[in-house]
Amino acid sequence: MSDDDMDNHPEAHDHAVVLGAGVAGLLAARVLAERFGRVTLVERDELPQESPAFRPGLPQSRHAHVLWSRGVELIEDLLPGVTERLLAGGAFLLDSPGDFLWLSPADWFHQVPGAKVLLASRELLDWTVRREVLRDERIRLRSGSPATGLVGAPDGRSVTGVEFREGDPLAARFVVDATGRTSKAPAWLAALGHAAPQVTRYDSRLGYSSRYFEVPEDPARRWRGMYVQGRPDVPRGAVLVPQDGGRWLVTLIGNGEHAPPTDDDGFLGFTRSLRSPALYDAIRDATPLSSATGFRSTANEWRHYERMDRWPAGFVVLGDAACRFNPVYGHGMTVAALAADVLRKEIRDLAPRDVPAAARRIQRRTVAAAEVAWQIATSEDLRYAETEGPPADRATRILQRYMSRVMVGANTDPAVSSRFFGVLSLSTSPNTLLSPGTVVRVLSKWRLPATPTPTAYPPHHDPPQVRTPQA
Repeated sequence: MSDDDMDNHPEAHDHAVVLGAGVAGLLAARVLAERFGRVTLVERDELPQESPAFRPGLPQSRHAHVLWSRGVELIEDLLPGVTERLLAGGAFLLDSPGDFLWLSPADWFHQVPGAKVLLASRELLDWTVRREVLRDERIRLRSGSPATGLVGAPDGRSVTGVEFREGDPLAARFVVDATGRTSKAPAWLAALGHAAPQVTRYDSRLGYSSRYFEVPEDPARRWRGMYVQGRPDVPRGAVLVPQDGGRWLVTLIGNGEHAPPTDDDGFLGFTRSLRSPALYDAIRDATPLSSATGFRSTANEWRHYERMDRWPAGFVVLGDAACRFNPVYGHGMTVAALAADVLRKEIRDLAPRDVPAAARRIQRRTVAAAEVAWQIATSEDLRYAETEGPPADRATRILQRYMSRVMVGANTDPAVSSRFFGVLSLSTSPNTLLSPGTVVRVLSKWRLPATPTPTAYPPHHDPPQVRTPQA
């Protein structure tokens, strides 16, 4: 917005608008409030006020979510004390894989070091983070208010506000689109005279089906969660995670024709087809607390706004609205936190009047925070023949073969495991896995099979029928 426009809209002089009150939008609002005197957080859904609750704008919230350790650290830095409040609300901070029975594509993880993960219902996580963000008096929430477009300068070179289905436009010096998978930014930019962004898309046709269960009593249980991964020859998996409210959430996972059923009888039957009976054993006598719910919008999609020839001042697209991933890898919320951290650094030394001109640089640098997660998701999805998208190049095929050997090493070798989970949690560079010491350790296990037939249970946990009674 030019200084002349500021004269016409003095209320926008020190004002930023964030569209979307998911994790990406909430963290962006928190960051912008450090530079702008007023931030309006706009959300199309009516948001729950008294307690966590489902909302239509987050259909994926009924399925398992993971916040990796790097995301926990960054959100805690932005909102000190939020982790403690999440735990008080019933969330869990666990060691992965230590607190899990985890069957990787190679074999069971032994008791090796890994990374912390925060587990909670998406409803609790969003509600808790939102409450902390709104403690800042500079941030105001406008819910139940769908945005319908951008207000732009006549030449389309800058964004100066947001239009709504009802009511007057909202003038702003800076606008962030964090509306997620349903973002209308391409159409909004087209209305200002900009070309559509290039799009890269990989779709492994993965499907989810999830159901809540009451946690059954079992004094012999020595795990807190479970993950039975699929692989190309058996493209079926499932994850069981503890949730607030004394519940288990079980999410079934399958690719293509192996997509899991959403009928209640078929749900349990699917668990019997996994590579291990452990998850079936865990829930076969558990009391269901909900019916099964499906989710199929799981493609990786990168809208390359950072490559556009022209980009308007005063506008940035963050989170899933710019780059989204197959959720099975659990990176969405952590990448949102990484992008917010980049945004914070980019505007730290800028006055509000200077932030709009930095929008193009901010767009490029915030989306770069997604690169590692994108590489992990797409290279792994390309192992499946039914994946739609550009074919794997030679470098990707070499990486896939090497990562199969890394997984074999990570199952039992503490040094390889700690580095593998450092990368998976987005805490360390992937180059860690290519250091000479790591390569030697990985290749020293070359005789071990990469896709063995696993035992029913890992060596550190007996099947139910032969568990040794506790003293």
